[in-house]
Amino acid sequence: MRVLVTGAGGQLGRDLDAAFAEHAVTGLPRDELDISSEAAVAAAVAELDPAVVVNAAAWTDVDGCEADPDRAHAVNALGPWWLARACARTGATLVHVSTDYVFGGPPGPSAPLDATGARRPWTEFDLLAPVNAYGRSKAAGEELVRGTLSTHHIVRTAWLYGAAGHNFVRTMLRLGHAGRPVRVVDDQVGSPTATPDLAAAIREVAVSGRFGTWHRTNRGSCSWFALAQAVFALADLDVDLAPQPSTALDRPAPRPSWSVLDDRHATLAGLGPLPPWRDALARVLDELGELRRPDAAPGGVPP
Repeated sequence: MRVLVTGAGGQLGRDLDAAFAEHAVTGLPRDELDISSEAAVAAAVAELDPAVVVNAAAWTDVDGCEADPDRAHAVNALGPWWLARACARTGATLVHVSTDYVFGGPPGPSAPLDATGARRPWTEFDLLAPVNAYGRSKAAGEELVRGTLSTHHIVRTAWLYGAAGHNFVRTMLRLGHAGRPVRVVDDQVGSPTATPDLAAAIREVAVSGRFGTWHRTNRGSCSWFALAQAVFALADLDVDLAPQPSTALDRPAPRPSWSVLDDRHATLAGLGPLPPWRDALARVLDELGELRRPDAAPGGVPP
């Protein structure tokens, strides 16, 4: 099976290449394929003629998107549309990676509630209500894919990190080794997700024939502050760590306060659950050579 991965230069791209290793994979980073160019997308898909296209290309600079919503729309909305149109012409399946940031703002609630009034995770069927330009561009990309190509999978995920690229976990390690005080927000809650686990889940979805929208994250949830605590505990770093509110950062783009995604629809439909986030974190730290206390993760480090 021929597979085309867009955004192959990003942190997810490397793990997608490994996940599809048994297939003929072509990975195109941004400097080889700018998905905001309809002509470039059409030419690449026509030439390579893949059975599956995995779109891991996106502009994920949330504050940058707020400052330049036109660029955000071109990459995060029009790019997936051009891919969906190209796939429709060649008969390919499209797997489009989306985000928890499509939720959490007006006119919808900041978090959905269960029958007891407690917060529950977002499902695939909850109202989309992004709080920022990045989320709006990703929501638009989802709708354009749905309206264009029946053979699509939209995979929403959250709080991605891995052994490659720029991400929160690697930033915490850098700050921890630098010995400086670290302040992290504790009023945003989500589902940290390791790129190796997401890549494997994307491969499972891609060959499942179960088209539609899926939530795929590591199981469980925590705040950014709790994630930082876990990083420092597993790496056995003594860090002056303290919580702070989101308002202390004064960022241009607001962030959703509740980004926990529900995987019930996916697991009941036969897709395998992803491992708990803390076990996944230990595996990534081990890959980075930073794991010092595997006993700090429940069950230690999975094989």
